[in-house]
Amino acid sequence: MIPLSHYLVLGAILFGISVVGIFLNRKNVVILLMSIELLLLAVNMNFVAFSRYLDDTAGQVFVFFILTVAAAEAAIGLAILIVLFRARRTINVEELDSLKG
Repeated sequence: MIPLSHYLVLGAILFGISVVGIFLNRKNVVILLMSIELLLLAVNMNFVAFSRYLDDTAGQVFVFFILTVAAAEAAIGLAILIVLFRARRTINVEELDSLKG
């Protein structure tokens, strides 16, 4: 049986990697989206770990809803990214500062 602390440490490491990915890479939208997904997965791991530790299914229900929102966010984010790339021929965040069409 793996103790709860191992899951929490792994969740904290994933969370830290995602925060570093967000702050260090502000140029590529794809990596920003991947960092946000990793952030959500770290939170989900903690929910599942506490749900298992406390023998309560509420955490697993939250994970289901978070994964649903994350999948919708990824699909919409990638669709917006494709439209931006077709219009501007770049996905560099610094060049996407204008909202003009």
